[in-house]
Amino acid sequence: MSILIDSPVWPGPRGWRFAHLVSDSSYAELHSFARDLGIDPRAFERDHYDIPEHLHARALELGAEHVSGREIVTRLRAAGLRRPKHPRPV
Repeated sequence: MSILIDSPVWPGPRGWRFAHLVSDSSYAELHSFARDLGIDPRAFERDHYDIPEHLHARALELGAEHVSGREIVTRLRAAGLRRPKHPRPV
């Protein structure tokens, strides 16, 4: 399983902090893991789920690998699964 999660440092609603949850294998794997974690499918954003800080430990218990935000982007790009908000100029 190649589910990755970074630290919950991204600010969100209600003063919560959020982490990014991704798969460097497939979106199907990511959606399955998010469902097992109890995340609403509407929380999917292009190539990741935003995971509230109170679920971070549970994601690790279920097998997510803790990595840096930079590592998430690197591995998504290498897998061809990165979908940035704004396309990079060629």
